[in-house]
Amino acid sequence: MANRTVIPFGPQHPVLPEPIHLDLVIEDEKVVEAVPQVGFIHRGLEKLVEKRDYQTYVNITERICGICSFGHSLGYAQTVEALMGVEVPRRAEFLRVIWHELSRVHSHLLWLGLLADGFGFENLFMQCWRLRERVLDIFERTTGGRVILSACNVGGVNQDIADEDLRGIVVVLDGLRPEYSELLNTFLYDRSVENRLGGVGCLSKKDAVDLCVVGPFARASGISEDIRSYGYGAYGALAGFEPIVSTRGDGYARCEVRALEVLQSIDIVKELVDKIPDTPIAVPVKGAPMAGSCAATRLEQPRGECYYYTRGNGTKFLDRFRIRTPTSQNVAGMVATLQGCDLADVPLNVLTIDPCISCTER
Repeated sequence: MANRTVIPFGPQHPVLPEPIHLDLVIEDEKVVEAVPQVGFIHRGLEKLVEKRDYQTYVNITERICGICSFGHSLGYAQTVEALMGVEVPRRAEFLRVIWHELSRVHSHLLWLGLLADGFGFENLFMQCWRLRERVLDIFERTTGGRVILSACNVGGVNQDIADEDLRGIVVVLDGLRPEYSELLNTFLYDRSVENRLGGVGCLSKKDAVDLCVVGPFARASGISEDIRSYGYGAYGALAGFEPIVSTRGDGYARCEVRALEVLQSIDIVKELVDKIPDTPIAVPVKGAPMAGSCAATRLEQPRGECYYYTRGNGTKFLDRFRIRTPTSQNVAGMVATLQGCDLADVPLNVLTIDPCISCTER
């Protein structure tokens, strides 16, 4: 039996944007076992629900993660609205989904750039982040922020987007598409990318189901599951929505799914801009959730399904707020993909999962 060595990987590593830590059990150059050390960094975000009223707490949820900040505020707001029986104006639902899909575009472009940087394709990294800046510029023009948007509240949204500005967003996205298509050809058809990601970190559909992985990680293993297809919010107004699925289950498939979802999100934004109704953007929300009342919602974040839970106590301060993030669901699948892979493939393999420890450790 060959000698086994335990090598610590992370929490600081050149390829990792997030501080994840793994203990890798190595036999020769193969990973025999990967033991994740996912601790609990107490940032007080869930305890604060007892000291910030339910409307103010929307701003706290945005701080859970900078990349998917709007999605967290949206998921929380939808949960409180379900808790209190609030019906959101239709235009507000459209604006929410437009901002959310733009967040998905910027998140995937950020990840694609990090992936390119991970296998040494520096020019591709810079081009991805250059296109991402255009999406951040849209956020800045429409909300005043580039990372923390503060656009969502319980009952609607804080600001409207004029129809002329909505058409301007479509112009920007149409201008982005041909440039992104060139990058897409590189990610999907360049032989060096295929050699680096193909056959690495494979996860079968059965294992993906058994380990309950979510998001692009799951769809890359052939699971056609996307919470957007259930039609919550303005997603029900789309002519048709089909999740982007691959059956290869390797690192290349996880890249393919996210890369194609960028174009899908652009199409969603354009369709919603054409269909957006002229209604108010918010309704006044008064009173407090009933004591003992509970509500839960699911939201498709860029990394996958996110689950939100709230419980009222009869005051303006909630009794409980819990969130289950996509990364907490995907850690088991990530560990499974590492078993049997080469030590040199570990950094890229972890990166293809797109872990967000900021979301997971609260």
